[in-house]
Amino acid sequence: MSRICLTYHIVWRTKYSQRTITEEHEKDLYAYIYGICKEKKCNLFRINSMPDHVHMCVEIHPSISVSDFIKVVKQESSRWLKEHKEWFPGFYTWGNGYAAFSYSQKDRHNVVEYIKNQKVHHRTVCFKDEYVSLLQEFGLSPEKDNLLED
Repeated sequence: MSRICLTYHIVWRTKYSQRTITEEHEKDLYAYIYGICKEKKCNLFRINSMPDHVHMCVEIHPSISVSDFIKVVKQESSRWLKEHKEWFPGFYTWGNGYAAFSYSQKDRHNVVEYIKNQKVHHRTVCFKDEYVSLLQEFGLSPEKDNLLED
């Protein structure tokens, strides 16, 4: 039997960076996404959001690719958000793409804490600057990235 432990920090945003994830009902969204993770045999360690984007720390089961996992999460949660328009007025859909960064087991705690503190972090840093920082941490060029484009 193979043993695989793949931990990811995944980030995606709303279409046009619309501020449509309401703080009042964000935990309902998290619970829904947790259910998707559980169904896909993935371990969700932490999820948090701002009105225009979501961060999650998740261990993805080796039977599913990262792209297939996030496709399901975005599709199913988009449908759910639209079904709950009264909680998330103005939500149209998720933006293009996502970003997934892999971390070792020993760094998981730091990623979880980072995601946990999103609300404090974004008092001084906008999403674009945060995202560019993440890309640079992994040696990726922001010029070749289209996550922030719609």
